[in-house]
Amino acid sequence: MELIKFEKVRDGKYLKNYELTYRNKAGKEKKYEMVSRRELTDIADIGGRPSGVSIVATCGDRLLLLHEFRMGVNRAIYNLCAGMIEPDESIEECIARELYEETGLRVKEIRKILPPSFAAVAISDTTTYIAFAEVEGNFEDHTSENEQIDARFYTRQEVKKLLETEPFSSRAQMAAYSFAGED
Repeated sequence: MELIKFEKVRDGKYLKNYELTYRNKAGKEKKYEMVSRRELTDIADIGGRPSGVSIVATCGDRLLLLHEFRMGVNRAIYNLCAGMIEPDESIEECIARELYEETGLRVKEIRKILPPSFAAVAISDTTTYIAFAEVEGNFEDHTSENEQIDARFYTRQEVKKLLETEPFSSRAQMAAYSFAGED
């Protein structure tokens, strides 16, 4: 497979749509659509720079989950605290800011930040970090009027029940499954 060219076809406020032209393994040209959070100027830009972070946060033996309304699926789902890295912001600063904005909590310790991974490989070049953190504090709502987030801590047993009955984002579902100690 060889990427021959790409062209921006729509410039949205948060997402830019691109049409990619590939040469497939049979030597034929194939068109493919994708979105990016960034302005792409060169083929090397595709997937080149992380844009955000998802935070697997715990407080003692409890997991932080957000129950939040997501417009893209028109429903409330369970999700991790997450957000976009601001210009000139370190990943650690982003983790602390997003955690505070979405929950009012503070970072006690960042245990691990995994290398960036692709968030939705079928449709986007967006890469994000996954961070594991111990957090503390009290819940406070610092969200904008465009966000509906209910943040709370869940025990392993509560997480096991949620996994059986509630909709999750894929990353939150994997983190919750691992946290719950499912076999």
